Amino acid sequence: MASPVPLRSRLRRYGTSYAMLLPFLALFAGFLLWPLANSLYLSFTTFDGINPAAFTGLENFRLLLDDRRFLHSLSNTALYVVVSVVLGTLLSLGLALAFNGTGWAHRIMRTLFFLPSVTSSIALMLMWKWVLFPSDVGLANTIVSWFGGQAVAWLATPGLTIPILVLMAVWGGMGYGMVLYVAGLGSIPEEYHEAAKIDGASTWRRFRHITLPLLRPVTTYVVVTGLIGAFQVFEAVYIVFRATNNIGGVLDSGLMIVPYLYDQGFTHFKLGYASAIAWVLFLIIFVLSLANLRLGRAMKEL
Repeated sequence: MASPVPLRSRLRRYGTSYAMLLPFLALFAGFLLWPLANSLYLSFTTFDGINPAAFTGLENFRLLLDDRRFLHSLSNTALYVVVSVVLGTLLSLGLALAFNGTGWAHRIMRTLFFLPSVTSSIALMLMWKWVLFPSDVGLANTIVSWFGGQAVAWLATPGLTIPILVLMAVWGGMGYGMVLYVAGLGSIPEEYHEAAKIDGASTWRRFRHITLPLLRPVTTYVVVTGLIGAFQVFEAVYIVFRATNNIGGVLDSGLMIVPYLYDQGFTHFKLGYASAIAWVLFLIIFVLSLANLRLGRAMKEL
């Protein structure tokens, strides 16, 4: 049995490497670990940013259970996440299958669909706000007027809020998923499809039994990152739907968890309560991501 290497010898051998890591570790601790720990502590306190924090235990989390606006934001977010992630994943896969070629036409189409993913989200939301402007100045109502229709109050109709948010999310994110799926499709050996063709498998059967199973790692990644991004939606609500005195738009129809967190923390200065909301959101994302990864691993083993 080999004896352990003395600490002095390890420091002599790896001291330079450890020293080079110190600047990163200092930044990591100062800008990530400390804020996280402080946020966790504040979630158990009443704090307004001016007066000293007063420890209240689990009171903030108990209040969340009775907070109708928080529960409404949670239900809105859940609906938005499910629809946007499912549609975004399916459309990303469909685009990848449609434009998986190596020709110039396919390259141009992939570039066009990918552009919104690398464009400033603020610029995209301002563009959508102009498109959905309530008067004839907005592009959407201009198109409606071409067909003789009346102007629609897109941003003031509660029933249209979630569909519009889903449309903006799917339009802006499906190009990113498409690129990932294109890479996944390119990694599938062509011999598998050729052997299936020789055995008489149809296009659908080859897709169902070869392509989809081999794309499970990509699908897992697309779904997990889509879940995280959807739960953290903020710019669309804040820029497009925010009213003068209500961050969630008309009748809170667009109220999501992160905008509500922002409203409680930086409008009403309930920083302890906002920290509790942030940790609830973290736990939701963590559990769903872990469940998705476990499901993907279990499906891979079947």
